[in-house]
Amino acid sequence: MLQEQIRSEIKEAMMAHDAVRLEVVRGMTTAFTNELVAKGKKPTETLSDEEALAVITRLAKQRKDSIDQFTKGGREDLVAEERAQLAVLEKYLPKMMDRAEVEKIVRAKKDELGITDATKKGMLMAGVMKDLKGKADGMVVKEVVDSLF
Repeated sequence: MLQEQIRSEIKEAMMAHDAVRLEVVRGMTTAFTNELVAKGKKPTETLSDEEALAVITRLAKQRKDSIDQFTKGGREDLVAEERAQLAVLEKYLPKMMDRAEVEKIVRAKKDELGITDATKKGMLMAGVMKDLKGKADGMVVKEVVDSLF
């Protein structure tokens, strides 16, 4: 189980004196506990791998948003810190599809659904995201869908 693997990495990070990895791994275990409580489960239970990946994906998205904000604010010191944390989180996430792969799938789905105008863009987006959940970044999918209309 992914959650158990991450819990065991706390000890490894401590022994390796890896402060960034330790902070991120502890943050993930806290987020897992919060997710369990939010779902009405006991904090001692474990999340399924799919639920754990959803939590990690959310944490990675938060880091990306922070990097964007800190870059706009000219805080390169904080950008570097967030990037280091994001790198640790991305080790646990499945590899995301690149833009070219996403574009092929979006075009195929557009033809499959027979969508010809921008008014059905939401329907296309929903269909593609259902197929690519956890495989492609939602922002990339949105950019590709927008570029087709």
